[in-house]
Amino acid sequence: MSLSILSNIPSLQAQNQLATTSAGLQKTLFRLSSGSRINSGADDAAGLAIADGLQANISALNQSARNANDGVGALQVADGALNQVTALLNRAVTLATEGSTGTVGVQQHTALDAEFTSIKAEIDRIGSSTSFNGAAVFSAVSTNVYLSDATATGSSTISTLSGTISTSTAGNQVDLSGKSLTDATTSQAALTAIDTAIANVAALRGTLGASINRLQSATAVITNQVQNLSAAQDGIRGANIAEEVANLSKFQILNQTGISALSQANQSQQSVLKLLQ
Repeated sequence: MSLSILSNIPSLQAQNQLATTSAGLQKTLFRLSSGSRINSGADDAAGLAIADGLQANISALNQSARNANDGVGALQVADGALNQVTALLNRAVTLATEGSTGTVGVQQHTALDAEFTSIKAEIDRIGSSTSFNGAAVFSAVSTNVYLSDATATGSSTISTLSGTISTSTAGNQVDLSGKSLTDATTSQAALTAIDTAIANVAALRGTLGASINRLQSATAVITNQVQNLSAAQDGIRGANIAEEVANLSKFQILNQTGISALSQANQSQQSVLKLLQ
């Protein structure tokens, strides 16, 4: 081997290896500090694309679960309001039954009808003013709960319909229009209408209950999807901590020995000076 001062090949080799070791040490430190195996597209371009796609799915599903829970909340508000409507109608049944007997006088009929009028007004108020997040709960328009996993084929809508609640609208579920307790005859007619209204409200509560169960089932499915997709994403993106700790020790040792080797390679050139002595 000839002596030369123009190029220090051992030093260049030591520098190249030290640069490689430093890059590996830096990457390992990035992974340990972030907990992620993929910190840039250069780490794993295909894995990054898959992991980001899974994250989009997870984000959409988490919001869909919240959408479903909001839908359940609105339906529960409606169900609670209908429970109070039923209580009012049951009181109206008592009043109408009392007014249907012939032993009730004119003044008593006036009092019964006044209370019946107040009951109808309260039912109307419940039907018109009950709201959830600023929107009317009782409406003739369906409420659509949108569920999605951020893909074209993974989107669906669950529609719920509570209908309107009004005692003064003919054909309504609580249709008591034109009904009064002014005498025995009108009281008996009102009693029939009240019984029908109670049955209609009970049927509506059953429909709302079925919608609540459906939304809760959808939430359970979505929660399971999020769990599994999160596990898949972690398998792609997550760093293997045990492996990275081992790599950290390896690169730290290589970095130290590389610096030592570079120092020795640089010092070896100084032997040329001995020829000039």
